[in-house]
Amino acid sequence: MKLRLTHVQIIVAGYLGIVLLGILLLSLPVASADGHSAPFLTALFTAVSSSCVTGLVLRDTATGWSGFGHGVILLLIQVGGLGFMTVATFLYHVFQKRMGLRGREVMVESINTTQVGGIMRLAWEIVILTAAFEGAGALLLLIRFAPRFGFGRGLWYAVFHSVSAFCNAGFDLMGVLSPGCSLTPFYDDAIVNLTLIALIQVGGLGFLVWDDLIRCRWKVKRWRLHTKLVMIVSAILTFGGAALFFLFERSATGEGLTFGGRFWTALFASVTARTAGFNTVDVGAMSGAGKLLTIFLMVVGGSPGSTAGGVKTTTLAVIALFTFASFRGREKPTVFGRSISADTFRKSCSVLFFNIGIALAAAILLCAIQPLDPVDAVFETVSAIGTVGMTAGITQSLCAPSAVIVALLMFLGRVGSVSFAVALLEKRSAPPVEYPAEEITVG
Repeated sequence: MKLRLTHVQIIVAGYLGIVLLGILLLSLPVASADGHSAPFLTALFTAVSSSCVTGLVLRDTATGWSGFGHGVILLLIQVGGLGFMTVATFLYHVFQKRMGLRGREVMVESINTTQVGGIMRLAWEIVILTAAFEGAGALLLLIRFAPRFGFGRGLWYAVFHSVSAFCNAGFDLMGVLSPGCSLTPFYDDAIVNLTLIALIQVGGLGFLVWDDLIRCRWKVKRWRLHTKLVMIVSAILTFGGAALFFLFERSATGEGLTFGGRFWTALFASVTARTAGFNTVDVGAMSGAGKLLTIFLMVVGGSPGSTAGGVKTTTLAVIALFTFASFRGREKPTVFGRSISADTFRKSCSVLFFNIGIALAAAILLCAIQPLDPVDAVFETVSAIGTVGMTAGITQSLCAPSAVIVALLMFLGRVGSVSFAVALLEKRSAPPVEYPAEEITVG
């Protein structure tokens, strides 16, 4: 009998294929800095983390892998960030192959849009704009990296960090300065901060927002409701989060820093927490309020159809709008002259419940397996399922079972926890049966 996979199952299978290829390549002796084959768990964890654009690592990226290994990680980040269906669609175009309707439908599912028409044009736009943004970012970073590392090495570092930032991956090569330091040596560097913040934000807006901005430019009234909500929520989270970090961290990671240093670290922390994974301060030294704020931002993440993870900005917006509408006694919220359907609200609640539920359950498991601080465990699991990559310093101390759990969370976070459940449980038979309704007291 011919096996016919659903669209979601094809996406899951595609990412599994990328992970398996990554494991194979990273297991080669040439991929490791010491010339020996990496342990299977290390190769698996790194392959999942890079292809799922997360950034959590069991060994330092800069010193643990060779140039070949860095190249493999960068390739996995790029394919994972754009989505394998986007890359496949682009290659179809390059080789002048015609993609069938089913392939277009899978592409629609993979970037979270609803329109099959124009999907090939959108794939071209995604690839071209990605190359343009990453190229511009690399040139700006080269200004700072070339004097510090030399031109050749500085250029490679500029390209690597530009791609990693745009894809919201959080992998860095700064371990050559100090293991695990991430971008702390550049905490107050305006060029490095602004470049990475811009790349992270643009990558996290989503391909559908790009398409809207290309078509409508800055004519806000012509934007889709999706674009308006993404832009508003992103701005609130970015600047509101920065203001709170500036306040919360004044006696923690901000202690002893100049006003400029506190400003840049607060702004960068607000942006990177939404799935980018870099850090310019010691995350383990953050205040309790700073860690909890980071967890909240990691839960939200970026926007649909982007390189970012999390439950997404639109999910937060829909739940907030329905909550406010409920307080005002309205059945449906209206915003910018449009109403939002109850189905969208139900889907948003499902996404939020799945992500938070899975993250908390995984944190409990980690604490049961090995002695960990509960807040750090929650931080780690939320970071993993949100494909953020920030850590409070416990990743490299995880035992094998804990590392496998975190790797699974990263995969779930990239594919989408709800999509993963649908891929496993989706059935085509048996028409839906509607049972009698009965009221339940809530609240």
